[in-house]
Amino acid sequence: MFEAFEYEFMRNALAAGILASVACGVIGSFVVLNRIVFLSAGIAHAAYGGIGLGFFFGFNPVIGAVGFSLAAALGMGVAQRRTGQRADTLIGVMWAIGMALGVILVDRTAGYKTDLMSYLFGSILTVPSGDLVIMLVLDVVIIIGTGLLYKELLAISFDENHAVVQRVPVTAIYLVFVCMIALTVVMLMRVVGLILLIALLTMPAAISALFVRDMRRMMVVAGLVGAAFTSAGLWLSYTFNIASGATIILLTAAVFLVCLVVRRGLNA
Repeated sequence: MFEAFEYEFMRNALAAGILASVACGVIGSFVVLNRIVFLSAGIAHAAYGGIGLGFFFGFNPVIGAVGFSLAAALGMGVAQRRTGQRADTLIGVMWAIGMALGVILVDRTAGYKTDLMSYLFGSILTVPSGDLVIMLVLDVVIIIGTGLLYKELLAISFDENHAVVQRVPVTAIYLVFVCMIALTVVMLMRVVGLILLIALLTMPAAISALFVRDMRRMMVVAGLVGAAFTSAGLWLSYTFNIASGATIILLTAAVFLVCLVVRRGLNA
């Protein structure tokens, strides 16, 4: 395996997996705690509209995905806050609009779109150095944002009514949180693709939640678990010549199921 890292694309792949895992550990823990996986999936699929914008207008699709996913996150977040039970319908509509817009723009773009499938299904082996810089910046933004708003995020996650009484700006904090989800989505997009990223966003955090109760420890453990699975999945895909993104997800899912059985056995 070590000889593989003589190649730049393998070094980039490992770095991308680790950077993505940091965001997964931090944001995924709050996603699992707040039970908003569907909202996260909506943001993920709406981001395809930004990819289409990037292809159509000739700029980096990752930049387009950042802008479009942030806009979608704010729209879905407002819908979630204001419409209650009807939010799932509005989120589904925005999800569909983003995907449809992306499909149309990509279809209207001249030439062969070589990187298109990597955004849908992931291609950690093709992450360029420029995207690593973007991922690092997004990681820094997510860590700083979470650190500054940690107490407020915990407050709205555990007892929103108490947070309101304590004059916490609940809606504003929530919208910042969904924007951080959007940034995490963009990071995961190049590692496992839009189709599979929701699994990597939630499963390491879910595994961590089975054994850890403290939120800070949960984020750290989830990040380490994600890094371990992306690295192991990368090694397996290299060794057996199979799709890297799908391998990472299947490995993570298998370990999650084993941990779930073990946890239930301990509680029996």
